[in-house]
Amino acid sequence: MNKVFDAYAAYYDLLYQDKNYHKEAKYILRLLEDNGISSGKILELGSGTGKHAEEFAKMGFFVHGIDLSPEMVQEANHRNNNNLEGQLFFEVGDVRNFEAGKKFDAVISLFHVISYQIKNEDILEMFRTAAKHLKTNGIFIFDFWYGPGVLTDPPEVRQKRLENKDIEVLRIAEPTMYPNENVVDVNYCVQIKQKGSGKVSELNETHKMRYLFIPEILQFSSKWFTLKTNFAWMKDSTPDFTDWLSVCTLIKK
Repeated sequence: MNKVFDAYAAYYDLLYQDKNYHKEAKYILRLLEDNGISSGKILELGSGTGKHAEEFAKMGFFVHGIDLSPEMVQEANHRNNNNLEGQLFFEVGDVRNFEAGKKFDAVISLFHVISYQIKNEDILEMFRTAAKHLKTNGIFIFDFWYGPGVLTDPPEVRQKRLENKDIEVLRIAEPTMYPNENVVDVNYCVQIKQKGSGKVSELNETHKMRYLFIPEILQFSSKWFTLKTNFAWMKDSTPDFTDWLSVCTLIKK
């Protein structure tokens, strides 16, 4: 998986330039505040290029981010500017076995990182990682592909075109569903055109995504956590068949 995201890192922020990281961070902040956390230390599992972490740092948190891709971590470290000095730290790490050697007030994992853990044992290990880095009554917040919504409105072929001053990007996503495994292979073909030279390069990659159901999450997490809330992503309501994404707040036992 890290090789996929190593290649992805160069154009990741361009592809998601329409994503409102500030609004999403404010939403997560409200979930944290609902559980008595308005400052302190956050461990982010799967921090990508660090955009969510940067938003949390601006809110006053110290954020320790890990990602499997060295290239993603390199991009994230560019955000460690003078204004946020000492509040951001990024390193390469695997969400299934990372050891920071310290406790945090909250663990977060956004952009459905847990859905990239397609095996049961991988999901269990991610919950274990979150638990061992939390104080008692600490909070773990994560979003994921919500099974009822995915099965009601299955993924379709999609195209996305974006550009900046240097490149034009065309990304085609073709899904293949495996209903007996609760997995979707999202097969990407990405064409990158250099505006100066006109050179076109192509990248093909597959993201394996697991959609999850609340009974599964309860079973996987029950050794370490209790479920506090389960909302549709960016909403205050329980998810239903129209929601593809859900967010859970768990409390460390």
